[in-house]
Amino acid sequence: MTIERQEGAMIADWTDEAICGFENSIVRVRHGLHQRPMFSDEGLARVLDLYPREALGAFTMGEDLEDWGSWRRGGVQGLTGDQLLGAVKDGRLWLNLRHANLHLPEFAELCAEIAEEKELRLGTRILNRDLGLLISSPRARVFFHLDVPLSSLWQVRGEKRIWFYPRREPYVSDAWIERCVLRTAEGQAPYRAEWDADATSFPMRPGDMTTWPQNMPHRVDNGPMLNVSLSMEYMTPRALRRARVLHANGVLRRSLGWSPTVQERPGPGLAAKLAFHAAHKLLNKSSTSPILPESFRVTAEGKRIAA
Repeated sequence: MTIERQEGAMIADWTDEAICGFENSIVRVRHGLHQRPMFSDEGLARVLDLYPREALGAFTMGEDLEDWGSWRRGGVQGLTGDQLLGAVKDGRLWLNLRHANLHLPEFAELCAEIAEEKELRLGTRILNRDLGLLISSPRARVFFHLDVPLSSLWQVRGEKRIWFYPRREPYVSDAWIERCVLRTAEGQAPYRAEWDADATSFPMRPGDMTTWPQNMPHRVDNGPMLNVSLSMEYMTPRALRRARVLHANGVLRRSLGWSPTVQERPGPGLAAKLAFHAAHKLLNKSSTSPILPESFRVTAEGKRIAA
């Protein structure tokens, strides 16, 4: 299957405000990906058949937003694409097909198309590209969390609501962001319901795309229908520098008990942190295995049983 590139821009309403806000604020624009047939039930089942099961992230969750420990990882080995799609429609699952651009040619082409437009419009390089496909159940949710790279969310099917929280204490600390960069913690973080009063929240419907500042905490609630979205995680040169500084800070905090700050502007402090990061990465191999163990398995009938 190949993607027929659409005539004109993928995003029709790039404005000066959206371009200037990139990496600095929450940006909302409209896209046309929801009109492509690859996201029909038949197209999704085919993608699920082709995507390697060992790479697929399958998660379930509780109802209490403050019980972020109820976010659990599961296994879906042995299921066909149709069976897996049915389990999502009838259950409480969140499927994350990360790096679909590395596993499926049509998503590699789509990822290149998205990156090409962003580079053209925003005047920066789009690096470390990870285009993921999210297929999730009615009423499923993603708890309060943050992403290490930059992210953009493209709503394709269904409706969801997203909440964004300030990137500062008490919502999130530098120490917690550092743990996520060092992969000693999942992105989920402690949450309090009263924080919603300080959040920016809006619905996302097919054709909506949003992107936000790096490491900004957020959470997502699905509406009462199957949801399909694309998640594009990536780095720019600026974002890559920030991630490397946070990595260096995390090592210094953990090993020396320091409380380092994040250097955003060029200077001796930034250069020293980048050099320290490079040396530490050279001498220490980081793990790429999932932090959460599998605690359940999805059966062909769509039931969740203990692993």
